[in-house]
Amino acid sequence: MAKLKIYGVPRSRAFRALWLAKELGLDYDNVQVDFATGETRRMPYLGINPNGHVPAIDDNGFILWESMAINLYLAKKHGLGTLYPKSLEDEALVWQWSLWGMTEIERNVLTAMFNRAIYPEDKRDAAAADQAEKDLQPPLGVLDGAVSKMPYLIGNDFTVADLNVASILSWARPARIDFTPFPKAADWLSRCALRPAAKAARELQR
Repeated sequence: MAKLKIYGVPRSRAFRALWLAKELGLDYDNVQVDFATGETRRMPYLGINPNGHVPAIDDNGFILWESMAINLYLAKKHGLGTLYPKSLEDEALVWQWSLWGMTEIERNVLTAMFNRAIYPEDKRDAAAADQAEKDLQPPLGVLDGAVSKMPYLIGNDFTVADLNVASILSWARPARIDFTPFPKAADWLSRCALRPAAKAARELQR
């Protein structure tokens, strides 16, 4: 059986797939396709993901793209009963939180990060960053409420739902998002970030 291939540089959304692979103890190759060089928009990578984005995976000939789909697939395949819950209801909650992270959190975190840390100084829009942080307040309040009742999003144990949402919020630090009003969410994010697999995945970004 061919080794799993994860396409994308670690400083991209591929980070969340690499973190999951570390959590699952998977043997994989990280194929360094860099969006910053335009490599994702050219062949042969467009033959893997015609959208020109990372990550994508090749799992013994099965090609899959979209980071959340990748993580849900790998977690269910390799972590059923641990990182991926067995009950239908808890599975639905994993989908709920993963999709919520993409729809309610990601765009505003990225807007703040790019305008506070990534773009050249003369290209940054401070007002856009401030508005993005303001727009994050309601969803961060939802997250804070969820993890004030239990340690993790689905209950007492860390699951792929936590990983998926925490991987999005890993950008909150360079985005300089203030978590002071959300202490439970801040504690939860710290617990997720301190996991050995999360640390190992971050090391790949250096």
